[in-house]
Amino acid sequence: MKTPFNKPYLSGRETFYIEDAVKRGKISGNGVYTQKCQKFFEDKYGFSKCLLTTSCTAALEMAAILVEIEPGDEVIMPSYTFVSTANAFILRGAKIVFADSRSDHPNIDENSLESLITARTKAIVVVHYAGVACHMEPIMALAKQHDLFVIEDAAQAIDSYYTFADGTKKALGSIGHLAAFSFHETKNIISGEGGMLAVNDEQFAKRAEIIWEKGTNRSSFFRGEVDKYGWIDIGSSFLPSEIVAAFLWAQLENLEDIQRKRRAIWEAYHQQLASWALANGIKLPQIPNYATNNGHMFYLICKSLEQRTAVINHLKAHGILAVFHYLSLHKSLFYNERHDGRSLVNSDHFTDVLVRLPLYYELAVEEVIRVLREFKKP
Repeated sequence: MKTPFNKPYLSGRETFYIEDAVKRGKISGNGVYTQKCQKFFEDKYGFSKCLLTTSCTAALEMAAILVEIEPGDEVIMPSYTFVSTANAFILRGAKIVFADSRSDHPNIDENSLESLITARTKAIVVVHYAGVACHMEPIMALAKQHDLFVIEDAAQAIDSYYTFADGTKKALGSIGHLAAFSFHETKNIISGEGGMLAVNDEQFAKRAEIIWEKGTNRSSFFRGEVDKYGWIDIGSSFLPSEIVAAFLWAQLENLEDIQRKRRAIWEAYHQQLASWALANGIKLPQIPNYATNNGHMFYLICKSLEQRTAVINHLKAHGILAVFHYLSLHKSLFYNERHDGRSLVNSDHFTDVLVRLPLYYELAVEEVIRVLREFKKP
């Protein structure tokens, strides 16, 4: 019996909606299913404006254009993240200033940010690792104090929330000026490839739609707001086809069920591995009191690289695929010589010791038990 790390889940109506999109005679972008998905996110999570994109990477690239990143601008972001987080801003000429993770969580250390701000800093990019919120209240206050934009890389953070000190609860992706989501096949809600830009600052709303449509006011034309459309700004073909949106719509119809199942698997891991982890000096993920758990990922924080390698190899030998995650970007072949030389101890620690366990909708109870059993063998 083999247990993969991930298995894409089809709710059952994906192909039905794809066929319906084809029969409607429009399978290019911004049709009925695109608009249904965008309205779903706006209504459910309070995003001011949503635009589906071909990927989270594309949404981040749109964000970089919208905040007008130029050569010489500095953008602060965690080193422990996927390369797309940085690439979107590198492409516009930015200098990336990498921040360390917290000691207790891979998320960006909010207390390290102020010392990284200079006269050239234009934006802070936060990454909600494993769908767990960064500490957004102090980050937003700091950004306001220094007149900076905040962009949420919410690739893993669908259906997760942050609670402010006054009790106000807001969906991740609705707090910063802009946010990017992923619907890659490894995420909770999928469309194969796919993403979304959430626009929460009104100043970006109109231009975002233009950039999304290759730098034209095509969307305004189809709404009857102008009598012709033309090239009025920079942009690219960021919007996905209706085929992608139709697939996504079937997933969104089953969001509650998907989330319930994923959280149940996460809780089973957390409860059943607690004693084993304590006995072996391994830490389990913790959810801060200001955050919620969307069941995106379950990981272990081992004591050492050697211990992590042993865990991965033991599980692999029994047909269970567990995997490590990011490599610190500040030490990457591409950016190592561009980095300012600061030591980012926590980012490097998570690079060496974090391992992710299988977690997907169709992971049966019997398979979860089998994974847990392997940890309890001597």
